[in-house]
Amino acid sequence: MANTYEDRMRRVIQHIFDNPAGDLSLDALADVAAMSRFHWHRVYHAMTGETCAQAVRRVRAHRAACWLVQSDWPIEVIATKAGYDNTQSFARLFRKRFGMTPAAFRAAGRAGHPDFELRKGPRHMFPVEIKELPERRLAALRHTGAYPESGRAYEQVAAVFSANNLWPQARGMVGVYYDDPESTPEADLTADCGVEVAEAFEMPEALSDVRLTGGSYAVLMFKGPYSGLKSAYDYLYGPWLAETGKDPADAPSYERYLNSPTDTAPADLVTEICMPLAKGGTA
Repeated sequence: MANTYEDRMRRVIQHIFDNPAGDLSLDALADVAAMSRFHWHRVYHAMTGETCAQAVRRVRAHRAACWLVQSDWPIEVIATKAGYDNTQSFARLFRKRFGMTPAAFRAAGRAGHPDFELRKGPRHMFPVEIKELPERRLAALRHTGAYPESGRAYEQVAAVFSANNLWPQARGMVGVYYDDPESTPEADLTADCGVEVAEAFEMPEALSDVRLTGGSYAVLMFKGPYSGLKSAYDYLYGPWLAETGKDPADAPSYERYLNSPTDTAPADLVTEICMPLAKGGTA
């Protein structure tokens, strides 16, 4: 039997991501969920640990942060697209969440994404270790499109886990990114966004069973907002590979999220980028 609460949560999450500048009031989200606003508020908070208002603020801030670093839109345009009343309120709320103004965040993010001509100079370095990692099993959803938009898939997976009381079986969030956004059209980018689970886990009908091979991996530790991850990938696939002489294996890299943006400041988020290495390992 379908879990109607799961369906409701997923509809609401999708609606928030699709309409950050729209009416995301409690009444509007309750309508999307097809439930009384009083009951919906309690259901959503009980299942996710945050209120609908907190979820809306988090998603709007996340989308604004990505747009600041990855687009050339003026800050006032980003404020409007992300659903803020005006540039002043956007700046105030953004600074409260990220610890800096939107302009400073954009400058700091782009410092880690230099133009090609600047890449001849010194590059930021990140800690990397070579580790033997186990096989992993994910309960995941496929995301197609711009990678900064993949947050909606993670939210959908979280909704399935919350609605079915599956979090005690979760081993952390993991994302598998199959394409290089520098060389693949945005519409063709694909990723699997999910939760790591045990072999005995009974896969919900809404999620896919994704397997990751074990073996030797280069594991880069990145601390900071997800919008800055590209600079870590640039280092791992550029200077680090060149200096070590290692070869990547013919398998996708994946990300392990060691904490959550729902209860962690963006500057304190910790992500592992795990790149599989070929046997023998030298070019």
